[in-house]
This record gives sequence, C-alpha cells and structure tokens, in this order.
Amino acid sequence: MNELEDKKLIKVKEASELLDINPATLRRWDKLGKLLAKRHPINNYRVYNVKDIQALKEKINAK
Repeated sequence: MNELEDKKLIKVKEASELLDINPATLRRWDKLGKLLAKRHPINNYRVYNVKDIQALKEKINAK
C-alpha cells in the first residue's frame, strides 16, 4: 500500500495531480455537480474520497 491508498480523503491539488487535470477543473466540476466534493469540517476546503478519484481515473483512461 502506498501513502495515497492509506488516505481516505485528499485535497484538490492531490486529486488534480492524480487525474492529471488542472485544480480549477475539479472546482468547476464540483460547481456543476459532475464530481461532488465533501467539505472539511474545520476549514471548509474541498476534499475528495480517494476511491472516487481512482474510479474516475480508470473511467477516463478507459476512453
């Protein structure tokens, strides 16, 4: 298991790097409802479930 798999939630920057897209794209997808982010309870930052991001990456790579 690598460090990323040990985490359950990741920040926008980590998710965008994993998907090889711009962080602004993730924020736009959240606003459009395409990929909903959870919000960190203390600082209200967007966070994503690692499994959701990995599943999206597999879907993108399958095309």
